[in-house]
Amino acid sequence: MQRVNHDDRHFQADKVVAYTFAEPQLGQHSIKALGAAVRSNGEWYRLKYFCRTGPRHLDAQDLRYKIGSKIPHEDWQQRYLYD
Repeated sequence: MQRVNHDDRHFQADKVVAYTFAEPQLGQHSIKALGAAVRSNGEWYRLKYFCRTGPRHLDAQDLRYKIGSKIPHEDWQQRYLYD
């Protein structure tokens, strides 16, 4: 979230859900989430990211991401998203 907020001052990300549209894939030292979502300014957006991590998956050593389209409010409940 800090990285998103730093890269684009229009975003004020305060929540990321990695499993919104698909389960994240864990590698030995990586996390790939192609079906994630990020909340910014009260709206949810599709998110894809790849993060290279340490062995415990707690420290991000490299992060690449792409923010996609806004998720319609009527889809929030079925995707376990909230205000």
